[in-house]
Amino acid sequence: MKSRKKSTTQEVTNNAAAAAEEDKIRNAFKDKDWAEIKGANSWMIFKVMSEFVEGLEKLAKIGPCVTIFGSARVKPSNPYYKMAEQIAFKLVQHGYGVITGGGPGIMEAGNRGAYKAKGKSVGLNIFLPHEQKGNPYIDPDKLITFNYFFVRKTMFMKYSQGFIVMPGGFGTLDELTEALTLIQTKKIGRFPIVLVGKKFWSGLIKWWKDVLAEEAMIAMEDHELFNVVDTPEEAVKVIDEFYSKYLLSPNF
Repeated sequence: MKSRKKSTTQEVTNNAAAAAEEDKIRNAFKDKDWAEIKGANSWMIFKVMSEFVEGLEKLAKIGPCVTIFGSARVKPSNPYYKMAEQIAFKLVQHGYGVITGGGPGIMEAGNRGAYKAKGKSVGLNIFLPHEQKGNPYIDPDKLITFNYFFVRKTMFMKYSQGFIVMPGGFGTLDELTEALTLIQTKKIGRFPIVLVGKKFWSGLIKWWKDVLAEEAMIAMEDHELFNVVDTPEEAVKVIDEFYSKYLLSPNF
């Protein structure tokens, strides 16, 4: 009986989600009058502005930080979770703060490592349909929750002095390629990008070389924009060596 009731509840939930998705698509093709367009756009502009203002004000003085990207789905027992926590801990020991997407999984691990090392722990959270909440290891005054992904990504790119990219899904790939594109096009400085997990990333990197580079969609030297490592020590070493090359320290 309980199983049947659970199945019925799940079916209702799925039907509601499908209906909501259909409404979004239909609404995109719906003709709107000028008043509707003007009202909706004006409200959106103010919401976007408010998110930029909050982000710029809160992050302006956080100091040198490294962002850790990665999957929200991994559990604390996952080796990648433990590795991200170790990387964050070591980054703080070397003088950096840590920025994450503020949610669970790898993001939680990054904030947890920074928190344990008593360093700056920043979380740039995002409102999602399944109600992603900020993890408990973020400094209360450094938690920002966004509605718009593009505003959130702007903050990642503007306030990070390096990027550690742990294994992840579409969101992680989006953040990785955003950083690569901005560096490739010289919109931001050539900050270090470190992919952690050679086995995990090997297929993607091979495709970049065998397909994108071979068909001249990217230059072969674009592979020099990132490093691939397997251990927390190697990841932090890449960050440190980058700044020592420019005679800089994290306390600039």
